[in-house]
Amino acid sequence: MAPPVPPAESPARRPATLATVAVMLTIAIMGSLWVPLFARSEPKLGPFPFFYRYQLILVPVTALLCWICYLLLRTRPRRGTGNRGARR
Repeated sequence: MAPPVPPAESPARRPATLATVAVMLTIAIMGSLWVPLFARSEPKLGPFPFFYRYQLILVPVTALLCWICYLLLRTRPRRGTGNRGARR
């Protein structure tokens, strides 16, 4: 009997994918932890100082980066791909 064939490396386990996810999550985290980047009141846009605009923009940007990381790391096959009955 032939030895079992090792499974193909999934896209979520490739080093390039993991490095990309790590960089994107690091950007999202460091964007809120690097205080000198946004700890200022100028330039103002109407009554809102820069700090508030930065924080309001950072929330959807972080959510978008997390969603992209999720898509990159997802290993379950999408519906309609022909792998019916396969479980992971």
